[in-house]
Amino acid sequence: MSQELNILVADDSQDDIFLLQQAFKKAKVPSRFCQVCDGQEACNYLQGEGCWGDRAAHPLPDVLLLDLDMPFKSGFEVLEWVRQHSHCRLLLVYVLSASARESDIQRAHDLKANGYVIKPIQVSDLVRFVQTLHQWHEFVVIPPRVKYP
Repeated sequence: MSQELNILVADDSQDDIFLLQQAFKKAKVPSRFCQVCDGQEACNYLQGEGCWGDRAAHPLPDVLLLDLDMPFKSGFEVLEWVRQHSHCRLLLVYVLSASARESDIQRAHDLKANGYVIKPIQVSDLVRFVQTLHQWHEFVVIPPRVKYP
């Protein structure tokens, strides 16, 4: 039986978030889906600050799907922040961006992203991405969730 994945999506596009939610439903992937709309909010969530303080309702995610172009803090800044904080430095982070620029791909990997995915244009491709993500996580042993500070 598949374990539910805790997914945090950091993306300022409500359309992209909606499509991703639909892809998770169509893929029938058991998941707990939470979204934030900017980079600072992503850091606040991961730190458990403000409205994200209830850990039962907002647990540390298994996976962060991170857009690059967001207000307040870019995806690069969030990724750098994640890797500097001990309670989430092992978090699996996949950049999910519309950018196909080599410099963006290289920088994301330099900042220790676990993967870089160019946002699929077709919904069927997005569903395949979600299915692949889930299948991958059925075999990968992830570190136990750490406690929040």
